Amino acid sequence: MNRSAISLLTLLLALPVVGHTDLRLYVFDCGIIDMQDISSFSLSNDESPVRQLFVPCYLVEHDDQQMIWDAGLPNAIAGQGTIDQGGGMSMSLDTSLIEQLETLELSAADIDLVAFSHMHFDHVGAANLFTNARLLIQDTEYAAAFEEPDNPYFQPDLYMGLKDNEREILSGDYDVFGDGSVTIVSAPGHTPGHQVLLLQLENSGPLVLSGDLYHFAESRALRRAPEFNFDAEQTFSSMDKVEALIKAEGAILWIEHEKALADTLNMAPAFYD
Repeated sequence: MNRSAISLLTLLLALPVVGHTDLRLYVFDCGIIDMQDISSFSLSNDESPVRQLFVPCYLVEHDDQQMIWDAGLPNAIAGQGTIDQGGGMSMSLDTSLIEQLETLELSAADIDLVAFSHMHFDHVGAANLFTNARLLIQDTEYAAAFEEPDNPYFQPDLYMGLKDNEREILSGDYDVFGDGSVTIVSAPGHTPGHQVLLLQLENSGPLVLSGDLYHFAESRALRRAPEFNFDAEQTFSSMDKVEALIKAEGAILWIEHEKALADTLNMAPAFYD
């Protein structure tokens, strides 16, 4: 077990035991990415038949607080059909996140906290809607996203509306609500400040949302890091850390982009608790 995994386990053991908390997780369909070639994910086209990535958004409801985790494909493409991105890739988004929140009688102004696994375009597509929310972001991700405007892997116009938000700049794992029920887990490598989310759901059990630690089930099984990751060595260390966490917590891992998994999930207004 590496040092970061040991540090996380120490943090979790020190957290208070979660008492009765009304914790719910809602899943939203925030788009589909189609591709002809998956070799940039360090998988040969023969190693996986999958050519579609599901793009989720999540709402974490903790008592009377609301947190968005990941914000899907760009809001502007909602309802526009299939958008050709070139290079054998296309994307589509049927219904905007804000319209889906309205089915829960929520608006963007009702969101208290917003956090993204990382700042790539398919995770921050509706970010600019949440200007009233407190932003939870790793220090390294904040620097890359907001202080390096020429970063080729980020699309600042999708999230620069958050530049004046109240924010919590993180430098590692973070207990979001102070009761151990929701923990942001630092897992850098895909981007400088990539993070995953651990939820202690009363009925569904411990659950980890992967961000882009893995994109495909084969990425996990074969231990592959995409060619476009910020740092491969960090990625593999983060894989070790998160796998140790999953084992220690007896948690389920949801690979966020896995379409086969998404097809089995209950979408909002249904929820997991």
